[in-house]
Amino acid sequence: MAMNLSLWEKKRYERMKSGFVSIIGKPNVGKSTLLNAIINQKLSIISRKPQTTRKRVLGIYNGEDSQIIFLDTPGIIDPEYLLHKKMFDYIINSIKESDEILFVVDCYDYNLFKLELNEKITKTLHELAIPLLLVINKIDLLENRNTTLKIINDIKEYKLFNEIIPISAKSKDNVLELVNIVKGYLPEHSRYFDDDNISDASTKFFVSEIIREKIFMLFHDEIPYSSEVIVDEYKERKRGKDYIAVTLYVERESQKKIIIGKGGVSLKRIGERSREEIEKFIGKSVYLKIFVTVKENWRNEENALKSFGY
Repeated sequence: MAMNLSLWEKKRYERMKSGFVSIIGKPNVGKSTLLNAIINQKLSIISRKPQTTRKRVLGIYNGEDSQIIFLDTPGIIDPEYLLHKKMFDYIINSIKESDEILFVVDCYDYNLFKLELNEKITKTLHELAIPLLLVINKIDLLENRNTTLKIINDIKEYKLFNEIIPISAKSKDNVLELVNIVKGYLPEHSRYFDDDNISDASTKFFVSEIIREKIFMLFHDEIPYSSEVIVDEYKERKRGKDYIAVTLYVERESQKKIIIGKGGVSLKRIGERSREEIEKFIGKSVYLKIFVTVKENWRNEENALKSFGY
């Protein structure tokens, strides 16, 4: 008997250019800014401090003839804590799940790119034989086009990359061209997600990431790296504001005092800035309650990291 498929079902099973693309690179090269520019919405949090991204963030680009699932990964660093090892595992696992890799470098650090590909990553890429595209970011900071061409010619000599694409993720210069090049290396496959999805992450995840971003922006030194945000409760209400309760973990009592501030002024600032962006993200007013607690040495404790979702 013939099976009658709805328009959505036909679209769902239609084969097109579709696959997974990992975005890798050292901290602060603009990986998260690139993902946000491609998806045209802020999914990955951004700050000038390294190690802002801790977990893999999935962003879905839906084109008329393609669906590309981009995986923003933590920056490549030498692990100092167990947390860093977990972050590094996200990179390796993302590479193994990908059909293609974007290796992003800063236009000023391009001559060091061989050092940024650590041995385990290089071995994984070699074993899987995945197309590797080099993305030279921040070209808007260069003096002229000749400087960009010189960088590309220098890197071509290494013969490691299928493509070398100069872009500016911040100004979105050449980002659409990058997406079109990425399409060319993807296999044909049906859609992995509905075409109105832009991520697989929950609202709770984005709430915690928004709050963590504000901590990175408002504090210096060790505070951002010693903090973690967990959403304990999220109540959607048909009438009135949604209720969100979160716990902000730090590693020492002294850090808790800094986060709260004299008379609670610092915590109030975190809450105000976070609430404003959360409301913009979900399109609804919220009541945000933030509790601060100490969990000593959580970055090196397996059980603590598991409870935090690492």
